[in-house]
Amino acid sequence: MSKARLALVLLALVALGSCARGGARTEIVIQRFFGECGAVYGQSIDVAAADGECGILTTLINRFEAENPDVAVSVNIVAWPGYPQLTAQIAAGDPPDLVTMHQSVISDYQGRGLLEPMDAILRQAGIGPDQFTAAGRRGVTKAGRLFAMPWDTIGGLFHVNMRLMAQAGLVRDGRPILPRSPAELLDQARRFRAATGKPYLIQSEVNDPASHVRNLYTYLLAQDAIIFPDARHIRIATPQARQIVELFRTIQAEGLTTRNQDFPAASQSFMNGEGGIFPVGTWMIGPYDAEAETPGRPLYHAYAVVPYPRLWGHDAAFVDGHSWVMPRRTRTPAQRDAIARFLRFMAAHNFDWTRTGQLPAFRAVLALPQFQALPHRRDIAAMAATGGQLPDYVQRQSAIQGLIGEELEAAITGMKPVDQALADAERRVNELLAQLIQP
Repeated sequence: MSKARLALVLLALVALGSCARGGARTEIVIQRFFGECGAVYGQSIDVAAADGECGILTTLINRFEAENPDVAVSVNIVAWPGYPQLTAQIAAGDPPDLVTMHQSVISDYQGRGLLEPMDAILRQAGIGPDQFTAAGRRGVTKAGRLFAMPWDTIGGLFHVNMRLMAQAGLVRDGRPILPRSPAELLDQARRFRAATGKPYLIQSEVNDPASHVRNLYTYLLAQDAIIFPDARHIRIATPQARQIVELFRTIQAEGLTTRNQDFPAASQSFMNGEGGIFPVGTWMIGPYDAEAETPGRPLYHAYAVVPYPRLWGHDAAFVDGHSWVMPRRTRTPAQRDAIARFLRFMAAHNFDWTRTGQLPAFRAVLALPQFQALPHRRDIAAMAATGGQLPDYVQRQSAIQGLIGEELEAAITGMKPVDQALADAERRVNELLAQLIQP
């Protein structure tokens, strides 16, 4: 066949393809964080071969577009967490179609009517709330409606150096022996220090308010404490909160924890075997498990990870999660169909996302043999049921966390009396909420 004839045939095929797709492709705009990795994954559709949050998500979006040639996906990658940019886009009247959003942030936008309820689009996608894990469903339900599709559950865990725990006699049947009360925690921490010469806990205390607040919220939730009685008030100047803060103040005062470390320093301390337990999030399972598989490293074959132990009340975990939300805007039926197809595709690939270390948002994934075969997932799966968040009417949760974190740091390090710090935290948060929400 001559080159001219071949060119005519190719042009005819392109024309037929355009007709088959009904002409122009339907465009949807997806805005996400998780970093930029186009140089490695920009053209990849091999999801199983992708690694890390950026790599897996980039490849999933590429794969969706390849399987849906009538949909053109325009991807905006924003610097974490991306909310200032989203707010500006909404103010300009040109928001994206789908956005990655932390579940704890949804109320900030939903409370001002800036997000579209997603009950209908999820039904169109064939996704029902009964498919979500308990934690995932709680995280996206606001004012009785679904305002997002949950994508995962993230939260604090006890990352454990098993070699040091064994040295302290705190291992049984290959599992760490964890405390079941505040008194037992102190007893184990003191025994650990005496046996190893190292602190029982490694903590990120500098420029990391989430660390102390995660501990406080987790153990208040375990006692069914009413932390926010309404949208304009917090209640943490309580005996329950005082007991929790006093425990961590004692740990600090007795040298049972590392001191004056930010997150990078604390993480390095854990990987270097400088303490027993590092309470930090699900997102660190991958890096620490890699250390555990590296010969010669302190964590080599000596790493375990478990949910926070029950010290008060019942098993509980303060969690958050990532989700997909729809900012309010006018959309065509074709765009809504494309969005529903994208959500259905992402739901079907929720297992792939759990390889990042996060827990799935869909119950069916928890039962998958391939999920249970991932490192440590069986050990932490319960958090998909026990995970809890603040009430759905609480706005500005990140700012609130910063205020409480400052006061907790002052109390735990001895700069303020515990009662004063809790009262100051309560006052400062109430002042913020009073400015934010008018009666």
